[in-house]
Amino acid sequence: MPATSTIKESTKVSFEDTSIAFSSKSNLQLKKIYLIFASMNQNWLVKLGTFFIKLFIFLHFPIKKLIKVTVFEQFCGGETLHECNKTIENLDKSHIGTILDYSVEGEDNEKSFDKTTQEVLLTIEKANENISIPFAVFKVTGIASMDLLEKIQNEEELDNDDKAAFERVRERMNILCGRAHALKVRIFVDAEESWIQDTIDTLTYGMMEKYNQEVCIVYNTFQMYRKDMLQNLKDATQHARESNFLLGVKLVRGAYMEKERQRSHEENYCEPVHETKAATDHDYNLGVDFCVENRNIISLCVGTHNEFSCKHLVDLMQKNQIAPADKHFYFAQLLGMSDNISYNLSKAGYNVAKYVPYGPVEAVMPYLFRRADENTSVSGQASREFTLIKREIVRRKRLAFHKK
Repeated sequence: MPATSTIKESTKVSFEDTSIAFSSKSNLQLKKIYLIFASMNQNWLVKLGTFFIKLFIFLHFPIKKLIKVTVFEQFCGGETLHECNKTIENLDKSHIGTILDYSVEGEDNEKSFDKTTQEVLLTIEKANENISIPFAVFKVTGIASMDLLEKIQNEEELDNDDKAAFERVRERMNILCGRAHALKVRIFVDAEESWIQDTIDTLTYGMMEKYNQEVCIVYNTFQMYRKDMLQNLKDATQHARESNFLLGVKLVRGAYMEKERQRSHEENYCEPVHETKAATDHDYNLGVDFCVENRNIISLCVGTHNEFSCKHLVDLMQKNQIAPADKHFYFAQLLGMSDNISYNLSKAGYNVAKYVPYGPVEAVMPYLFRRADENTSVSGQASREFTLIKREIVRRKRLAFHKK
């Protein structure tokens, strides 16, 4: 355990320091990012741009190169694992890890599920070979039919084909988590829509019971914008204690708010998500408190772009004399966003990783459209990014002027 003074010194973090946040970016790169976020800061322009990109892709217009050198380059690591190497190396220079996220969406057949399983296995192998890749990750809907997961959650009667398909899902889960365990690579199971999440939870806790006996390998994801999620976290912790396994927790706010609300209205049931952002923030930070209090059994990753929540964990770690480099605690943000958080935390000695999506441009477009929507729908997110970039450009101009 490091001395108290060492911990206090290393926790002096400011998310306002743009010189650190954008230290890896050249002036030319910074200007390109400025233009991207200047566009994303305009809601009408995002909606118009999304419409025309979808139209041009549908009509097979040759716009792939333009997409690849703009938004794709900002938010994705490449089209293949090999293309991600440059991003991995650049992040590692600032002691920031990479979480390779195969982000191909929209396919729903056995061939696609097997292909995704093999691709995720490759990311696990790559993480084993490269210490700058601290986690692997996958979505269960990448290896299983959403309809099947929903049937199981609703306790519908399954025919023989459904039963065989679900056994293949279990097998794919076991292949991925088993390989991660064998290679000692931690792996996130991403959260999804509430109408399939119970099935995902059951599968994930089964993997934890099998593979989290001595080291925390498998992590479940908790979307704290759901009203029931704080209690779910507490129940999962109790289950882990009773069943004698370690609980891996990734806390996020949530990614399916509009879908959740729309479905609840259409099917006439109570909205599962909090009515206000303040309520979500409240539960998120209580979740962080709970995980720190139960750190003897929980390993935690806070996957958030919220500066207060990140600072809250920093303060809790200091208060509880937890070293910044303690491997049971990680911070994670998406590639291309909130560099002021990621780079300043890393500079202060904390464990930080970036989610790095990859895959063919056309197949990753649904992911990019969600990023655009989130930047415009999350209060102040695009504006915050834009303001910080502008501030760094001005700082560099002043510095260059004084050097003349």
